[in-house]
Amino acid sequence: MKKAALHNLGCKVNAYETEAMQEILEQSGYEIVPFHEKADVYVINTCTVTNMADRKSRQMLHRAKKLNPDAVVVAAGCYVQAKEGEVDACVDIVIGNNKKHELASILEEYFRAREGEQAGAGWKEIIDISHTPEYEEMRLTRTGEHTRAYIKVQDGCNQFCSYCIIPYARGRVRSRRKEDVVSEVRTLAESGYKEVVLTGIHLSSYGLDLDQGEDLLSLICAVHEVEGICRIRLGSLEPRIITEEFVKTIASLPKMCPHFHLSLQSGCDETLRRMNRRYTTQEYYEKCQLLRQYFDHPALTTDVIVGFPQESEEEFEKSMAFVDKVDFYETHIFKYSRREGTKAAAMDGQVPEQIKNARSARLIALGRRKQQAYEERLIGTCVEVLMEEAVEREDGIYQVGHTKEYVKVGQKTTENLSNQLINVEIENRLQIIH
Repeated sequence: MKKAALHNLGCKVNAYETEAMQEILEQSGYEIVPFHEKADVYVINTCTVTNMADRKSRQMLHRAKKLNPDAVVVAAGCYVQAKEGEVDACVDIVIGNNKKHELASILEEYFRAREGEQAGAGWKEIIDISHTPEYEEMRLTRTGEHTRAYIKVQDGCNQFCSYCIIPYARGRVRSRRKEDVVSEVRTLAESGYKEVVLTGIHLSSYGLDLDQGEDLLSLICAVHEVEGICRIRLGSLEPRIITEEFVKTIASLPKMCPHFHLSLQSGCDETLRRMNRRYTTQEYYEKCQLLRQYFDHPALTTDVIVGFPQESEEEFEKSMAFVDKVDFYETHIFKYSRREGTKAAAMDGQVPEQIKNARSARLIALGRRKQQAYEERLIGTCVEVLMEEAVEREDGIYQVGHTKEYVKVGQKTTENLSNQLINVEIENRLQIIH
């Protein structure tokens, strides 16, 4: 029996695909071992979102070859899709996006060719990702987490933000059939999973390529009907999907989690235009208020890029003031990273690193204050927590999980409460875990 090891880099979509490839290999008779152990096959699902991601992808490919020089090293995913010509000689097989589901058959063909001395380095399985209408169907019967399952329902992006390479690595919008999503959710529910997270490269575009009436809202409603699922959470959303009909409908669904990640990227309209983001700060703010109108204290989280090309001090101050105004639960701050192949990389007015660092520090400090204020509001309340694991702390053992708002909460007890929905009284900040 051949041994295989897998390593994932990048987003939740990549993580889903890596777990799906693991199941494919298991079903083909491979024994799965930890990545640091000696294996016959190493599969690295690569990422290309930043230059650093490219570097990490290359490092992991080299590490695999060092672990076993005789092993077959497979480079899959976004880095090799976008940078096919840069793949190192240590890689034996290159598998682009939309070909990962063929991993087992590609390996079988490679081993057969190698036995006949017809296979060498650089065996490539890459399609023109920008011109395929097909969604790559993969599925899971279990995930690495024991309570929450991330489910990929969409791939590709049509937005072409000026800083982003992903449309070139993932192609155009392709959606998974609703019945296939529901079937997978039902399988996971039967395996004991109580929460599902619907995710994609550009989740808000789900259904654009499907029949009329098949959109993200109809998918959520269909998943809501699956028996055994207690919670539905959404991946990152674009503001345009937050309409009154959308919010009013999901607010009527008891399983819907009031936790929404709305990508912002900048709180300055001038910067948003250079980014090719398709909304204004006023439109974004109205969407946040709409969510707050229908949900009681929803957890709103976001991403903000600092130091985008030509971002002046005045523009940064506008962005920071807007983040303050929206009052997010969590704000994820990223310093702009020049990405070769994007329009932003060629823009004049690249911001010096020390200015990015200073702006990032200020926004991070603001974000921490907002997060603390949101969490302190929970003290003295009773919250429903989906318990996930036991954590040992200085004052004892805590059973830890997340509220519907995705606040991490602990209850001091040695009783194993994993995968149970428990009502927890929040008596002090010690129960809110970071």
